[in-house]
Amino acid sequence: MLFNRAKTTSLPSLEEALPGRAAYPFRLPERHAVLDAPLVTDDVPEGLEVVIFGLGCFWGAEEIYWQTPGVWSTSVGYAGGHSPHPTYEEVCSGRTGHTEAVRVVYDPTVVSYADLVRRFFEVHDPTQGMRQGNDVGTQYRSAIYVTTPEQEQVARDLAAAYQSALTAAGQGEITTEIAPAPAYYYAEEQHQQYLHKVPYGYRCHANTGVPFPEGA
Repeated sequence: MLFNRAKTTSLPSLEEALPGRAAYPFRLPERHAVLDAPLVTDDVPEGLEVVIFGLGCFWGAEEIYWQTPGVWSTSVGYAGGHSPHPTYEEVCSGRTGHTEAVRVVYDPTVVSYADLVRRFFEVHDPTQGMRQGNDVGTQYRSAIYVTTPEQEQVARDLAAAYQSALTAAGQGEITTEIAPAPAYYYAEEQHQQYLHKVPYGYRCHANTGVPFPEGA
């Protein structure tokens, strides 16, 4: 983010992490401000699927996905850490272990999971480790959190294909974490669809400039 940037680049252990809490310390909106779908979708409608991406500052990342045809709903939140129900300030401290994440609910008959992953790799820099551009800290790390074994296999195959393209272009190694989806905690209301509310707000779109290889 443009403010409160964490500079911690080492993940805390479970013992070092903040304790968190048993429930959200804030209220969540009921509807998506752009797509007019339910924002909190623990029970996903039949036929839709879910994936969680971490690709830097979640403001701009969410905008990319809500603009993607076939996406039914998006939200921003925190994933991959230890502290339950964290606040933004706690995540920014680097003491929860979470990355800023976008939860994407999509219709696979309209947009394929593979296309969402290809877009993921092209719109951020998956080689930067605990950062994206000028945003430094563990909350900006690259991640794909999958909800089925099939998603995991596709993500790993596409990561390998993109790594070949990056290597050919003289760029570094992908650091993206690919893992089963952990607990996902929704972020505060002011962060949901932030760039719809603040159209000229901060966007971090660090990327490699390397297109996804054709046919992969």
